[in-house]
Amino acid sequence: MSRVMERLDQAYENALCLPLDCRSKIVLMSDCHRGVGNWGDNFQSNQNLFFAALQYYDRRKFTYIELGDGDELWENRNLQEIIRTHSNQFWIMSEFYRDGRFYMLYGNHDRKKERDGFCQANCHSYFCESEGRCRDLFPGLKAWEAIRLQDCCHHYEILLVHGHQGDFWNDTVWRLSRFLVRYVWRPLELMGCNDPTSAAKNYKKKEKTEKRLAEWANVHGTILVAGHTHRSVFPEPGKGYYFNDGSCVHPRCVTALEIEQGGISLVKWSSKVREDNVVYIGRDVLAGPTRIENYAKG
Repeated sequence: MSRVMERLDQAYENALCLPLDCRSKIVLMSDCHRGVGNWGDNFQSNQNLFFAALQYYDRRKFTYIELGDGDELWENRNLQEIIRTHSNQFWIMSEFYRDGRFYMLYGNHDRKKERDGFCQANCHSYFCESEGRCRDLFPGLKAWEAIRLQDCCHHYEILLVHGHQGDFWNDTVWRLSRFLVRYVWRPLELMGCNDPTSAAKNYKKKEKTEKRLAEWANVHGTILVAGHTHRSVFPEPGKGYYFNDGSCVHPRCVTALEIEQGGISLVKWSSKVREDNVVYIGRDVLAGPTRIENYAKG
């Protein structure tokens, strides 16, 4: 536990600080695990849900903050190939970025983004096949380990992290875990075996990870939002400070946390069918909106 506390303290101290007020409109999503469109691309089946959700948030001028593991760089080596495969998703994210409304955290599966120059080398531009030319993608992008949203009026902060901090397999020896996932666990997964190092697929590990994150949040009295476990968490005021936005690779749905007008909500995007059998993508509010200051009051 002390290692987790230490790593989260470090992430907090080194975090990018962004202002937050009643006019802020922010959507938090994570764990897209965008791949290269093959059998191992868990994002493939939900890509239309993700694109529809980002269109909705772009029209309403939300800021999109991706809380890590956006790209699957353990199973895949080439980020440019991921960008080419999911060019529509990257195009709309670039629209957010162009307006100063996009921030990216790195997680354990895309930790390569923490290296100076990696994002500049791989995310500066992309080749637009429809236009036959290169277009700007994320020029000058920096991937952060953590972000602190600071509301000076109500005197509270929200710490955003991926949630792998302090985990032995996914933080301390993440390179070894990447090797095992790439060459051992992925082939075994096809035969029905779950990766024991994964907080998303191992129930006991999921519980342990969430307990550690919640403990840090409770000790510091600070709202903590993470991803990593792929399980959404939305506590009632007075019953905890730990939130989780879920993931973009749930079967048949994408989940997100929305911050708007001083409130926070958990939402789900999924395919729906009207009475006339027209299929559409809809948004459901699963929890909230709840005033964030109510959590800050304890």
